[in-house]
Amino acid sequence: MALTAPTPVVSVKPVALRAPGRGEDLQVRVSAPTAGGELPVIVLSHGFGSSLNGYGPLADFWAAHGFVVIQPTHLDSRTVGLAQDDPRTPRIWRFRVEDMKRVLDRLDLLEAAVPGLAGRIDRGRIAAAGHSFGGQTAGNLLGLRVLDPVSGEEADLSDERIKAGVLLATAGRGGADLTPFAAEHFPFMNPSFAHMTTPALVVAGDRDDSPLSVRGPEWLADPYFLSPGDKSLLTLFGAEHSLGGIAGYEARETTDENPERVALIQRITWAYLRRALGVEDAGWPAAQKSLLDSSHPLGRIQSK
Repeated sequence: MALTAPTPVVSVKPVALRAPGRGEDLQVRVSAPTAGGELPVIVLSHGFGSSLNGYGPLADFWAAHGFVVIQPTHLDSRTVGLAQDDPRTPRIWRFRVEDMKRVLDRLDLLEAAVPGLAGRIDRGRIAAAGHSFGGQTAGNLLGLRVLDPVSGEEADLSDERIKAGVLLATAGRGGADLTPFAAEHFPFMNPSFAHMTTPALVVAGDRDDSPLSVRGPEWLADPYFLSPGDKSLLTLFGAEHSLGGIAGYEARETTDENPERVALIQRITWAYLRRALGVEDAGWPAAQKSLLDSSHPLGRIQSK
């Protein structure tokens, strides 16, 4: 799998998007290569507590290799400091999805905020990516549905502007699969994957033994096995929840630091999104072939 040569990246933060009803503006970071046109877009949703400053190993790589990467800071970020008894807390999952849609609605403003980016974005090639809680957020745009614990409704929040997704260490089914703690504190963790038809790559670690589920690491593969349509699953051997360190270059929550694993995720997600968004087809089959052999030390890929 041959990578394109990296390009210098320009990054602008924070860009504030007005967000009536949210309580405060949405803060966004935009990163883009300094050269190239018809650039596809990745909207990256962070995990619980992180912010637009996280996920440098992914955001920097994607931007240096031809993508515009947009990172909103959700209300659960430690940089926001939302109180547990804040009236917005029960709907935090829904605010996250609205943040992603607001980014899509305001692409013109975000494009204009980055020097030299005007006219270089391909609005027909947009992907959603997310890690952990961010995986559920991105999944909503792909067709994943959540039974809202407040309204009792299961709304379709998918967005036709999103053509593909990457779900990293994303929660599986709720109900009896949850630990009592998760069921009590995270009532929004009850996703249905039956309508998640948009093409997606699911990335899961085989040692990601989440404290939120009684099923062990296999729980994180549910978004692949329980969703219809064009899906692929990258299973990473020995990986825990941070998947080797994707959350940041020096993130303290990384428990399984492994630069080779992170480099693999960079290459595989890049190749997958280029194929899924119609940029080029050659890289993804090569990536699949390299990991179909069960003896590969880092992981394996399966597709349906």
